[in-house]
Amino acid sequence: MSEPVRVVAAGDHFILPSLITAAVRRELACDVRELTLGWPLEPFGPVAEVTEASDAEDELIDALAGAQVLVTQMGPVTERVLDACPDLRLVVVCRGGPVNVNLDAAKRHDVRVCFAPGRNAAATAEFTVGLMLAALRRIPQAHNLLAGQGSWQGATYYTYEHSGLELEDLPVGLVGYGAVGSRVARALCAFGAQVMVHDPYVRGEIHGLRVSSLDELLRRSRVITLHARLTDETRGLIGVRELALLPRGAVVVNAARGALLDEEALCDALESGGVSAAALDTYEQEPVPARSRLFGLGERVVMTPHLGGASRAVAEKAARIAAGEVSRWVRGEPLAHALT
Repeated sequence: MSEPVRVVAAGDHFILPSLITAAVRRELACDVRELTLGWPLEPFGPVAEVTEASDAEDELIDALAGAQVLVTQMGPVTERVLDACPDLRLVVVCRGGPVNVNLDAAKRHDVRVCFAPGRNAAATAEFTVGLMLAALRRIPQAHNLLAGQGSWQGATYYTYEHSGLELEDLPVGLVGYGAVGSRVARALCAFGAQVMVHDPYVRGEIHGLRVSSLDELLRRSRVITLHARLTDETRGLIGVRELALLPRGAVVVNAARGALLDEEALCDALESGGVSAAALDTYEQEPVPARSRLFGLGERVVMTPHLGGASRAVAEKAARIAAGEVSRWVRGEPLAHALT
């Protein structure tokens, strides 16, 4: 690399541009100390920042004038943006998949595209366990009664009929055992739960009992938590038939992808008592429509607005992963997470 590289940090309200800038500067400062003959003293120029890049095509085009590298989470890297930025050679997206990048157009423009896998696995796993505990012990409902209404009525949960379940010795089934599912399994084992796992694509040792059939897993689980990837094969994976296989009064947790779960079937099961509670962070449609039946299910559901992967550590990890890709590109080394 014989000329300084210009980097644009197109951040947003979560992956702050200052986080990206600091991570890139730290990473490339290390490169300066290790440069061989023929490299410039400074392998990067000024890092330009875009404060809120979501849906900001025009601002992105202006910022990318003369830039070779773009690091962003939500910035729209469309065909129009790529056409207007002929110097752009590398796009690093600070998320698990570059859904905001036109990959076909990037290939035509000879632009490398990278992403940041695994950045939110720990955060999502912790959040999943939190959702599970909230649903099992009715924590949000008791809180709302006391803090929101000043009512001690939540004390009725301190009765045999209304009290919740504890994780110790509870049969919990995991549908999927990837980066998030495996962490959830380890956490649940620490609680003493009877962890069972169904994932036909995973080999080797697992935390818990491997169950070869999804139907068998459902029949044996008092709680199920979803961790499968969303594909054509898994869309609607848990529907009317699958929910009917659960023991009556089971609990359903989904912090993975909303479309894994048939929400209408879930609402029917909650209304009938086949499923006693559900804890959801992801939905078939986001934001959840005002007409959704989920809103009428009261204390039977715990709902959060897709927050599972939102932690400060996630934003910092994403910036570090992205900066590492920029460093490898500057050095001419193979990229770790490239799609083009």
